[in-house]
Amino acid sequence: MSILLHGGERVLVQGITGRQGSFHTRRMLEYGTAVVAGVSPGKGGASVEGVPVYDTVREAVADTGAICGVVFVPAPQAADAAMEALEHGIGRLVLVTEHVPVHDTARVLRRARAVGAQVVGPNTFGVITPGRGKLGIMPHEYYAPGPVGLVARSGTLSYEIAASLTAAGLGQSTALGVGGDPVVGQSLAGVLEAFEADEATRAVVLVGEIGGTAEEEAAPVVSRMTKPVVAFLAGRTAPPGRRMGHAGAIVEGDRGTWASKAAALREAGAAVAELPWEVADLVRRRLGR
Repeated sequence: MSILLHGGERVLVQGITGRQGSFHTRRMLEYGTAVVAGVSPGKGGASVEGVPVYDTVREAVADTGAICGVVFVPAPQAADAAMEALEHGIGRLVLVTEHVPVHDTARVLRRARAVGAQVVGPNTFGVITPGRGKLGIMPHEYYAPGPVGLVARSGTLSYEIAASLTAAGLGQSTALGVGGDPVVGQSLAGVLEAFEADEATRAVVLVGEIGGTAEEEAAPVVSRMTKPVVAFLAGRTAPPGRRMGHAGAIVEGDRGTWASKAAALREAGAAVAELPWEVADLVRRRLGR
């Protein structure tokens, strides 16, 4: 199996006529994702890469039966776009957009809980189940089907690690970016629990970074897992007080530091790599290969 995206789900893209929306729609289609509709108010009747464009999510869902969505709408309108998707039956939504106000994100997540929907992001690269489909912006050439689940806060760093896993013959069951904002839909802890329950996943790689407490909050889940976990945490050599790029990368006293995260994960039983290219070897050893 896999988590969140199993392959074949019908997908709509909000903001499909924009530069990012159209580019990544083409890339998702190239990878075999079933993108069946786009939504751009005022541009209904057009098409992008052969995908019909609708004025509203309601029309798109009614015509195509889409159940998953990807949002490429600018930050000031992103929450309204997400709320529209949730109101009209989109049960799995990837919010790629950066700089979404925290208050807006909280409003979207509250509605998602009320309707039983899953939200990935905001500020995320999305989710990919290699060989089956992807929702988001990751370069799919770096991924291959296999037994390693990957969950990350950082996009580009996770691409590097995915590429090294693939080169080592360690493909991925699913790779998911929770997003770099302080408030996000999917948590590291929740994704770890999903990988623990997934029959196709035999080991998990967690890609974190300094700031926030998501990794420390995930440590109790790691301690209960039957599958090996290997972590890489960015920011080990960052000077104290240095601001990182993600809005969620805020160190709070003695929590949120590289040392506190590494200690929590090691105590829980995870192997912690100090360099990204060490991850694949640690996974191989944990799998007995």
